[in-house]
Amino acid sequence: MLFAEAQGSGGGGYSGFLLILGAFVLIYFMMIRPQQRRRREVQNMQSTMGVGDEIITVGGLYGTVVSIEDDSVLLEIAPGVTARYAKAAIGKVNQKAASDDALDDEAATETIEEESPAPGTTPKSLD
Repeated sequence: MLFAEAQGSGGGGYSGFLLILGAFVLIYFMMIRPQQRRRREVQNMQSTMGVGDEIITVGGLYGTVVSIEDDSVLLEIAPGVTARYAKAAIGKVNQKAASDDALDDEAATETIEEESPAPGTTPKSLD
């Protein structure tokens, strides 16, 4: 009778192994993979920030990027007050600086508006 019970419980070894394997797969998809994705997003944000961006450090300090070096960033935290921080200490880019292309487009639009005469008036002649 003991021999029959020992043979009947032989399938339990595989089910225990599958249960442990399933737990590892669940942990990977619920914890490890999302953490890797968040880390990639933070590294991407830190590598794409530029001069003039308004940022927030992980400590909660607001500042504007003045210059960027390899592993550090110089921030203006108040008018005339700068501080150097590690890039890893930048938690969030709050507002991106206006790109040079956008500034060039705005300047060109303003120049055209200044040169064009007001409606109903005659343009000045260049004598």
